[in-house]
Amino acid sequence: MVTAGDGLVLALDQGSHASRAVLFDAAGREVAQAFVPVATRREGTDRVEQDAEELVRSLRTALQDACELRPGARIVAAGLATQRSTVVAWSRGAGRALTDAISWQDRRNAAWLSRLAPVATQVRTITGLPLSPHYGASKLRWCLDHLPAVQRAAASGDLAFGPLSSYLVARLTAERTCVADPANASRTLLFDTATLQWSPDMLCLFDLQAGQLPACVPTRHNFGHLDCDGRLVPLAACTGDQSAAAFALGEPDADCALINVGTGAFIQRIVPPGTPLPDGILRSVVCADADGVLTSYEGTVNGAGSALDWLRERVAIDVDRGLSVLAARAAPAEDVPLFMNGVGGLGAPFWRPDFPCEFVGGGDEEARLAAVIESIVFLLRVNLERLERSAPLRRIRISGGLARNDYLCRCLASLSGLSVERPAAVEATARGVAYLAAGRPASWHNVPIEQSFTPSSAPTLTSRYARWRSEMSSRGAAA
Repeated sequence: MVTAGDGLVLALDQGSHASRAVLFDAAGREVAQAFVPVATRREGTDRVEQDAEELVRSLRTALQDACELRPGARIVAAGLATQRSTVVAWSRGAGRALTDAISWQDRRNAAWLSRLAPVATQVRTITGLPLSPHYGASKLRWCLDHLPAVQRAAASGDLAFGPLSSYLVARLTAERTCVADPANASRTLLFDTATLQWSPDMLCLFDLQAGQLPACVPTRHNFGHLDCDGRLVPLAACTGDQSAAAFALGEPDADCALINVGTGAFIQRIVPPGTPLPDGILRSVVCADADGVLTSYEGTVNGAGSALDWLRERVAIDVDRGLSVLAARAAPAEDVPLFMNGVGGLGAPFWRPDFPCEFVGGGDEEARLAAVIESIVFLLRVNLERLERSAPLRRIRISGGLARNDYLCRCLASLSGLSVERPAAVEATARGVAYLAAGRPASWHNVPIEQSFTPSSAPTLTSRYARWRSEMSSRGAAA
């Protein structure tokens, strides 16, 4: 396995809004980064896609730009982290995409998937996931049922499909490797988290062929080589964005809730194998390699940054300025409506793909913005309650773009009763996958905690949370 030694480690982070390339030195200090925005297309309420070729180009551009910032530097290893649950179908021979990248936010085959409800318990037992259209299997089934190019490739034996990570590895490596890491494979509804292989039962359920899927490999693996400014660099690690974020500060602690707030919000805690799985919560493979298997229990909030995008489209408000105003508040606001946050559908622990968005109560634009932020906190709080059923948590560590907002952090601390720690570097995904690619070194740079938000009395916020719970229950989403 590649280790960093005295060279640099390259992290590629392909997210919903951008592709990033970040270079770290052997001690885990960031030395250069490049950023390339990517577009998202939305059609109706259930289709969300990205141009698969644009994602490839954006990563290549970011990689080249980062290398140019450190000309002549010796890059000894690379890691790739991607959006989980996003899938692509491509030509195994030519390598070209046969579909767009169908986003984790996409729910186009929800109606078809609902017919499998009688076997939902079996699906959850094998995969650790609820029967949700956000995950890959129903999207792959839709491609085979509706897209002639995919059907022709399947008939000729040329079809490959699976997680976005697998497509990107096939396109970016010189060897055109066709493999799937466990974190991304486990977001397809086709992966057995006990055997770390594709599940024959799930393949049969979705009528998919194992030979069309990438081979399952560990998180740290010889994935092939990337062309970095004319030099071949081994791609030593591949994982999902949230799984990478868990390693942003090194090895994760079991008594800490790890929250990453970007387009969606994700909350994890590390658990030993065999811990009872709480209702509505996911079982995730965080890392599987020669050192063993690390698993977590995870909750998801679909409407985080995407909920702010939803608000931008409907209200003439400068969201960024409004967030700055909210962040300056010393305590939660008083007169704030409730926001029933169904952006992207309800994730854990409710699993309602069709939940409508609505404000309950009046308020000006700033109050509505506060309501959207609080809705994210409320949804996180429900998931925290589930994650604490196995054992109490001692603190929260928060990362991601929205972690910079003090209002969100203060509300989360006050409502959860836990200290919320915000590291100086909140972009966790790239740092985490670089740590994995470097070989999980004990000498990795320890990022200091920039600010710790301690719980304080917030009776109005607590009252709004109770009213929100009641509203959710009245709408058939009791937790």
